[in-house]
Amino acid sequence: MSSIWATLQQEFSDVPDLAEAVVIVVRLGMATLLGALIGLDRERKGKAAGLRTHMMVSLGAALFILVPLRSGIPVADSARVLQGIIAGIGFLGAGAILKQDNHGAIRGLTTAASIWVAAAVGIATGMGHEITAIMGTLAALFILVVMAHLERHVDADPQAAPPAGYDTAAPPAGSDTHSPVRGTHEPGNNERH
Repeated sequence: MSSIWATLQQEFSDVPDLAEAVVIVVRLGMATLLGALIGLDRERKGKAAGLRTHMMVSLGAALFILVPLRSGIPVADSARVLQGIIAGIGFLGAGAILKQDNHGAIRGLTTAASIWVAAAVGIATGMGHEITAIMGTLAALFILVVMAHLERHVDADPQAAPPAGYDTAAPPAGSDTHSPVRGTHEPGNNERH
């Protein structure tokens, strides 16, 4: 029985004292919270990668870098871990991008970028750079919230030129919009592309 107890103590000895436990809890908690702030914007906008996805990405990135650093691996030698995180997040982001709408437009670029930023925030907190992570999160929220409002106002400008690929000739009778294919029209299509 004592050998089992000794084995259990050894298996759970990666956190040697309370100070170490506090560092781990603060870093992982901060990564999760900051990822949630980024994900909340995506969730409010009804994106597939929302609150939980961004929280998990940020937490996972923090764990991937925190464990080697807390195990004594020098920061310089953890470059491969960082490369792996960045490459792995690329695959997750690609899944958000590949979805196309009915008109062939690529969607999900901003969500993919926000996943990438959530991973970077997780890395920063996992490495103990919480202030940098907070500043990065605030910058991401500024882009996602404030710039989105500005972008809507720019898109709503009636004097703006039509997007490339749109035929500006008069539509045929019964059609009030232009097709994204130059020179063709789709009656009854009221969406601006």
